[in-house]
Parts: sequence; structure tokens; C-alpha cells
Amino acid sequence: MQEVNPKETSRSYAFEMWMKAPMPMVTLIKTLDVSHLLKISRKRGLKFNMLMCWCIGRSASQIKEFYMLPVDNRLIRFDSIAVNTIVANNVGEVSSCDIPYSDDIEKFNSDYFRLTRQVAESCENHDIADSMVIGTSALVECEIDGAVGMYSGVFNNPFMIWGKYKKKLFKTKLTVSFQFHHAQMDGAHVARFLDLLQKEINNVHHLRVQ
Repeated sequence: MQEVNPKETSRSYAFEMWMKAPMPMVTLIKTLDVSHLLKISRKRGLKFNMLMCWCIGRSASQIKEFYMLPVDNRLIRFDSIAVNTIVANNVGEVSSCDIPYSDDIEKFNSDYFRLTRQVAESCENHDIADSMVIGTSALVECEIDGAVGMYSGVFNNPFMIWGKYKKKLFKTKLTVSFQFHHAQMDGAHVARFLDLLQKEINNVHHLRVQ
């Protein structure tokens, strides 16, 4: 990762306009069709949450704005992406776990189980400082129509929240809420990301997973 001059990037105007804004975060909400993902999860014994995290990473990796992030009033360009998940640990609380994204779904699945198990047992967060991290929170017991994340002023990372999926006739729907810092990207970039996410969800069943 390296610091870049915002004026030499496509985020020049947005960085100038939004870095000092009291509330620079934007939230978009979209309902996804996760029928294929649920089918693959059950057929191959893969965790639904792992598959969602992989699809999120795969979609984000195709959009260059995801590799830049405002940090401490600077614009940092990263070489890699990670996806964060919240883990229920052994003392009944929750811990945070960053998982490095890989195009190889088998590797991502292996890292996901190894790292989440490690975090659950140690009750210590696993952070990846040199990757642009996309946060996620799965409220799988709750039926929600949307959520707006908290802006702490410390973490500017994009963040996705979802609840319990809903079965409707022959389809399974999942509403996701995606929050992002406006200096990092615009609504059009996120709309493209969400469209890519739906396509990746639909294509997971074409991938080979041991």
C-alpha cells in the first residue's frame, strides 16, 4: 500500500469535497436473489456467509476505486482486498476477522475456516493492515429491510450488512445495505458493484469447490 496524491487520481474532486464533511458516508440498499448461492451452500456443504464474503470480494476486486481508501486525511492505494466478518467467540461475545480475498474460492474457503476458527478460540481480532478491508455484518436471525452503519470518524472502510434471507415462491431474496465513504467512490461505482455482486452470486455454481 502507498499514499497517493488525490489530485493525481480520479478521486480528486470527491476527496476535496468530502474529506471534511461531518457525515461523508453514503448508504445504498439493494435486494439480491441468492437462490443459487443457497443451493450451492446446501449441496456442497459450504457456509452461506463464506460464499457471500467471497462474492463481495470478487465483485469489489473488479472496481479500481475499492483499492483506494481515505485514511487520516490521506488517500491510500492498496494492492489487495480483504473481507471482514464478525465471529461469535468462545466467551459468548463477538470478535472481528479479516480474510484475505483470493480469486481461488478453495483458498478463500480454507482461509475463512482457519481464521474464523482461530479468532473464535483465541477471542482476539485478526486484522490485516495492508489490505483495503470491506466490513460485513450478518444479522442472520433478524428480518430487516435495511440498515445504516455508524460513522465513527476513525474507520472509513466500506461496510455491508444483511439479515435473514426471505423465501418467496421459487426465489430466495436477501436485502443488503452497503455503506461507503464518498471520497473513496461515488454512487455509480457502488451501483456497479452491487450489480456485479448479483452476477457473481449467480455464477458461483459454475466454480469448482472441493
